[in-house]
Amino acid sequence: MKARRRDETTRVAARAAILVVCLASTAGVVAQERRDAAVSKPPAGMVTVPAGSYVPLYRPPTSPTAAGPGRAGAATPAVPVSRRVEAFQMDVFPVTNGEYLEFVRQHPEWRKWRVKKLFAEESYLSHWKDELDPGPLAPADSPVVNVSWFAARAYLKAQGKELPTVDQWEYAAAASETRRDASRDAAFIDRLRVWYGQAVPDPLPSVRTGFRNVYGIRGLHGLVWEWTLDFNSALVSGESRADSALERSLYCGSGASGAADFENYPAFMRYALRSSLQARYAVGSLGFRGVRNLPSGGTR
Repeated sequence: MKARRRDETTRVAARAAILVVCLASTAGVVAQERRDAAVSKPPAGMVTVPAGSYVPLYRPPTSPTAAGPGRAGAATPAVPVSRRVEAFQMDVFPVTNGEYLEFVRQHPEWRKWRVKKLFAEESYLSHWKDELDPGPLAPADSPVVNVSWFAARAYLKAQGKELPTVDQWEYAAAASETRRDASRDAAFIDRLRVWYGQAVPDPLPSVRTGFRNVYGIRGLHGLVWEWTLDFNSALVSGESRADSALERSLYCGSGASGAADFENYPAFMRYALRSSLQARYAVGSLGFRGVRNLPSGGTR
């Protein structure tokens, strides 16, 4: 009788263990399906940029390989190092004057006459006619510019978004109309040189006129410069040649010799612009767009 009871207890325990394993497996499948759904169905106005890798123009400033043993910030021969970028969702268009107008209606603290000087310099929304009237120099469907990094983040936070990192922006911007990575495409780089060499029109054109890449994202090039979350990751705080703790490889001759690609002049210009910015700056050719990071495991 006792042996029979032991056998029955063992069978019940085994069934319970199998049930626990099945439930755990099912939960894992459901979680993966949710992640996949988030990847495949971006919100309106956004597209999913699949995971991948790209070669940044500069390696991380703190990289021992970049600086060389015991030579923080020293320039070394360029060795391309690819960097992994997880899948994320990005706005199809940069934020427009019309969209920003709705934001300042709801958030008076970000209107042009009320914003704190700590968060935006004098030129903040200087091309707008009035607080709630962008006027003829800021058409509703043109990218909003003269907006500080603080203001851009406040706008995006209200939308449940964030600024793209330099890695995300550069990875998405490496795409042409037909290729995910056109960073070594001479014709594509030449087109960027032409765009970057043109004067900024006044007023700016509609965001819908921007170049559309293979992901369906418009205007990453040829419309306005754009803020990134970590724009100051290469920023120095003093005179670079006099401070051994700073990233010297980004300046003067070292700025070229330390680069991964000598031919990508447009990338040089982007890095140079970012290094010249401060978070409260409001520049007439600098706009922004948002991204949403996907749950861990979104790798399409």
